[in-house]
Amino acid sequence: MLDIADELHRWVEQGRAFAVATVVAVGGSAPRQPGAALAVDSEGTAIGSVSGGCVEGAVYELCQQSLQDGRTVLERFGYSDEDAFAVGLTCGGVIDILVTPVPVDAPVREVFSAALAAAARGEAAALARIVEGPAELRGRTLLVRPDGACEGSLGGHPELDRTAAAEAAALLDAGRTAAVGIGEDGSRCGQPLTLLVESSVPAPRMIVFGAIDFASALVRVGKFLGYHVTVCDARPVFATPARFPEADEIAVEWPHRYLESTDVDSRTVLCVLTHDAKFDVPLLRLALRLPVAYVGAMGSRRTHQDRNERLRDVGVTDLELARLRSPIGLDLGARTPEETALSIAAEIVANRRGGSGVSLTGAHTPIHHDGPDTPTGRIGSVA
Repeated sequence: MLDIADELHRWVEQGRAFAVATVVAVGGSAPRQPGAALAVDSEGTAIGSVSGGCVEGAVYELCQQSLQDGRTVLERFGYSDEDAFAVGLTCGGVIDILVTPVPVDAPVREVFSAALAAAARGEAAALARIVEGPAELRGRTLLVRPDGACEGSLGGHPELDRTAAAEAAALLDAGRTAAVGIGEDGSRCGQPLTLLVESSVPAPRMIVFGAIDFASALVRVGKFLGYHVTVCDARPVFATPARFPEADEIAVEWPHRYLESTDVDSRTVLCVLTHDAKFDVPLLRLALRLPVAYVGAMGSRRTHQDRNERLRDVGVTDLELARLRSPIGLDLGARTPEETALSIAAEIVANRRGGSGVSLTGAHTPIHHDGPDTPTGRIGSVA
């Protein structure tokens, strides 16, 4: 649900009643991951997607019905080739979808509003909802913030909120969305519970070093992929908002000095496009020792070999050099800045998702990879 937070937050501010269908768990080659959502308001307006088109019509009707009767429901959709008109996933996967009504006067609306507002502002927050359990608790919601503060309640014994908050905090810290089970001892309600925990975290960072034409194209692709993009270059005549209007930040500074002073984490990607030793060597010496997701550097194979020798001369080890993606990008035969940006972005996505980068045609590798950013799971039973 938090993946469509901007639009849903506007609906809340406008006083619209709506129902939201959220992917809770997936199996097989399902098109969307847990947290993907479709929302329908009382006028029939729809936003978002839960399946890329396979079961949208059926889920749309579930949302309308949920708005009418006020019931929270959990529905499973799977593959069926017995009936040409049956609703199912043509990809062969299985998805469990939770449909929750959010009328104007619903008690859950205040918690939803706070969660949507936080996500729309790019703040970290986790929303925990009961997916399976006693009927009277179904759909109850708890908002958990990074500092441990909570809003709302899942009902039942106070231990349930404490247990759910701990589970949500752990997933929020990892930036993951997933279904989690809580045993009888934790739930204190006579039977196990299943929660859907949706994490909303600030956009990951992409830092592009070198204010060149290739960087301009990469900025556009990085924004398209959802990164918060910074362009850094020591030359003020090139590092300007006019040249990079889509960048979130322009830093006029020596690259290594900027990297020393800025915040990075395990999701940050660093793209070094300067291919100039006086910038590259001190920058990469630092970058290859940071716990970031990706470090790539532009240049010919000759430049790459020369740069590696220079890096070894300043103490960079072979193990550290093994982290460097250079020449940067996948082999697409790219020539233009836009094609090169696509090549770089493809390598970043493959690295993030655990893909091989080879053509899917004729390959026997999975289409979707269950990496750290693509959590999956199956709910054992559906009521």
